Amino acid sequence: MYVLFEEDGAFKTGHIMSESDATLQVESSSGKRSKIKRNNCIFNFTAPSPDSLMPLANQLAQDIDVQFLWECAPQEEFDVETLGADYFGHIPSTVEKTGLLLRLHEAPIYFHRKGKGRYRPAPPDILTAALAAQEKKQRQADQLQEWVDQMVAGELPEPIALTALTLLTKPDKNSLTWKAFDAACKQLQQTPDRLLLTLGAWPHALALHQAKFEAMNFAQGVGFPAVELPRIEHNLPVSAAVAYSVDDITTTEIDDALSVTTLANGHVCVGIHIAAPGLAVAKGSKLDQLARQRMSTVYMPGAKIPMQPDPVIEAFSLNEGTAVPALSLYVTIDPQSGDVIEHESKVEQVIVRKNLRHNELDSAITEAALADPNIDLPYNDWLRPLWTVALALAAKREQVRGKPENNNRIEYSFYLDGAADNPDTPVRLEPRARNAPLDRLVAEYMILANSTWGGLLDACGVPGIYRSQQTGRVRMSTQALPHEAIGVAQYAWCTSPLRRYVDLVNQWQLICAIEHGISAPLVAPFKPRDADLFAIIGAFDAQYAIWNEHQSNMERYWCLRWLKQQRIERSEATVLKDDLIRIAATPLVTRLSGMPTLERGTPVQIDILGADELSLELDCRYVSHVSETPAQS
Repeated sequence: MYVLFEEDGAFKTGHIMSESDATLQVESSSGKRSKIKRNNCIFNFTAPSPDSLMPLANQLAQDIDVQFLWECAPQEEFDVETLGADYFGHIPSTVEKTGLLLRLHEAPIYFHRKGKGRYRPAPPDILTAALAAQEKKQRQADQLQEWVDQMVAGELPEPIALTALTLLTKPDKNSLTWKAFDAACKQLQQTPDRLLLTLGAWPHALALHQAKFEAMNFAQGVGFPAVELPRIEHNLPVSAAVAYSVDDITTTEIDDALSVTTLANGHVCVGIHIAAPGLAVAKGSKLDQLARQRMSTVYMPGAKIPMQPDPVIEAFSLNEGTAVPALSLYVTIDPQSGDVIEHESKVEQVIVRKNLRHNELDSAITEAALADPNIDLPYNDWLRPLWTVALALAAKREQVRGKPENNNRIEYSFYLDGAADNPDTPVRLEPRARNAPLDRLVAEYMILANSTWGGLLDACGVPGIYRSQQTGRVRMSTQALPHEAIGVAQYAWCTSPLRRYVDLVNQWQLICAIEHGISAPLVAPFKPRDADLFAIIGAFDAQYAIWNEHQSNMERYWCLRWLKQQRIERSEATVLKDDLIRIAATPLVTRLSGMPTLERGTPVQIDILGADELSLELDCRYVSHVSETPAQS
């Protein structure tokens, strides 16, 4: 005796070895024995053999027209044998009954299963809707496959092109375009961004990098809505200080300037003048919301995305020849010891005499030239006293640090001689030592301002945002803690309010401290233990990391373009650590497989085989090294 039974949603046959009220012991044609529940048995039969029943029944099932079968079936619930008698005109054989069962089972749209071997035809309206849905699903499947085939063949379907950016940044994984795109990626074994670039969704890798970054971080675009700058209510005096700013030629948001006066007793009064957008950009205002959304200006070679709208930058940037609101710190210093004798902070207007640029002065203003008092340097009366005091301030910080600062690393400025969105734009990499005199001079006074103003906030009991370092850990907090690496008692970012949101927040607090003194905590925009300050710190850290990563990626991209534009096929590099090297004349760091273990600073020769501008990877090969003449890292 044989049995037809259902197991795991499929019909199977076997030889009955033994049975009880609830179960049967069945042996399959392969010899495997299994126990099945009697409830899973459809019917018993004696012929044909189990091996031949299912092939014969499947062949018969394919010849049954399911639409005709639905029309013939009774409208009420029925069993297979009853329908078989009507359909075949006689009591169905085992093969006919099984074939009919298979056909009913594989047509759930037409026949709804009601139990073991029992079905009911779908009502006409439900069947019509189900068939329409099935047809739509089939059309979608055909469309999906058509798009996949096009992408595999190297063609970009228009619907995929129209949603290309969304597919990379915010895909709707239930959409037909995503399913087709995902299937093509898997079939071609390519990442989504590489496949779209290969298909021509973007003309080059640079366009993809830029579009993806802006889509993920600037959903409303990088521009600003129309804004109106509020009137500044402060009646500000104009400072008599003769101030100069020092910036890169590409800088348009000039945050800081310096002035200096040598006093009769030999002390020097240094004026540190910082742009004061905090006078117009009030906490909670529309301008504040715009700046807080961005947290910082985004920098990249040849371009930037400002934190502040143009009207704010134009009104508060310390451009030469114009009286501009500024937050000024006047510090009287002993130039021999670097001791601060006294300091005073003012909200005033400053007229910057000249916006100096590094590219115009760095070649003339060197340490050797500054050390020779007989050399008449550009802006000599301004520069020399500032340099003398800066050296004294740096020496004093080194005493606190316990060791000199390592400022010997070469940094690079990126200049694009054309559009920043064109990969064929010539790129120049110009090296600049971190300890170049003008850099050191400006940095020293910004450290002085950030430390002094951080102390002022703390003394007045006004909360601010501080950057500290203790036991090697750098963090931002609302507490005035030491910054051991810099060598100051406290350090609050205050000197870039046009470019960094934290500096703008601290400027609001500073203005309040300057105007109200010890009563400032009562009227400051942020009160002690203000939870919003902690929220700003968290948001700033996260956003700043994203901006820095993008800047690093774009600098890496333009390094690869520079190598290509210069047609460099063999280059020197310097070993940094293990297999990590820095390519000569660039800031580009990459890994070099196959390189022997070498000491840090060892120069090596490499062959440059190519570059992947999408993954930003350099393909290079080790050639040789010269261990006798280690290079400066």
